[in-house]
Amino acid sequence: MLRRPRRNRRSSVIRDMVRENSVSVHDLIYPLFLLEGKNKKIEINSMPGVFRYSEDLLLKEIGECMSLGIKAFVLFPVVEDSYKDKNASKCIDPDFFYLKSLAKVKSEFPEALIMTDVALDPYSSDGHDGLVDENGVILNDETVELLGKMSVLQAEAGVDIIGPSDMMDGRIEFIRDRLDDRGYEDVSIMSYTAKYASAFYGPFRDALDSAPKAGDKKTYQMDPANTHEAIVEAELDYLEGADILMVKPALSYLDVIQSLSQQFDIPIAAYNVSGEYSMVKAAAQKGWLDGDSIAEEILLSMKRAGANIILTYFAKEFASRKQ
Repeated sequence: MLRRPRRNRRSSVIRDMVRENSVSVHDLIYPLFLLEGKNKKIEINSMPGVFRYSEDLLLKEIGECMSLGIKAFVLFPVVEDSYKDKNASKCIDPDFFYLKSLAKVKSEFPEALIMTDVALDPYSSDGHDGLVDENGVILNDETVELLGKMSVLQAEAGVDIIGPSDMMDGRIEFIRDRLDDRGYEDVSIMSYTAKYASAFYGPFRDALDSAPKAGDKKTYQMDPANTHEAIVEAELDYLEGADILMVKPALSYLDVIQSLSQQFDIPIAAYNVSGEYSMVKAAAQKGWLDGDSIAEEILLSMKRAGANIILTYFAKEFASRKQ
């Protein structure tokens, strides 16, 4: 046999030398959940090891993560029901705790990269990513107007990346124009380009209490059966000015990540979502899987598929193991 591939696997040294892909802490964005109040740290039942933090403890958590090498975070607001209404009005209230906390985080950690979420579901009494009319129809253009205002306020708070997760048509160009008009040309947009109507989001909706009160999200989030539609969405977002294209979820959509990475010359992000995290944690707690090894294998699969950036709840554990 002239060709023996096993020769390149004989030792750890040569395996390291010929390794085609690797995951670094620099590839990761760590999602965190922000509560109103002080001295609050509440574990999410369906996401073992993941917590909701009040601002004071969130700052402490970010500090710990920074010491481990994690430099990028996406912050999600946990909004009490008493603040929610049909117009999601708190999303553009400059005195609301989320916007104030964003500014505080950037003040305390100017070197950290902070990403936000732009959608109405945390603030809406309907639990949808867009405004809902009296017939239950999600209003695209009216929602986009609100998302533009929301994005400008978040940019004013000092964030680095705006993350529109709503899947409304035309929102990337609208947000880009609004940001540029206000002098925020350097604020990036990571578009949730191919956000599928997935069953993997359940634990995240527990974390934010943001499940739809009626109907589902299938008129705006993508059908899990479709691949070519993701290319259409990506082409539109690319032309409208997105800086990074995201696929969500990641693990069951590696083919979509690969397609986008092959067809577009800007970075591709993968969101390793709550359900993907929770099923590993549940199996590990049962002793059925080695949770740490599985987590690293999952992250590596996303890099191998072509993701440059991975949003993952495993980020802090991963970074701790690499110390």
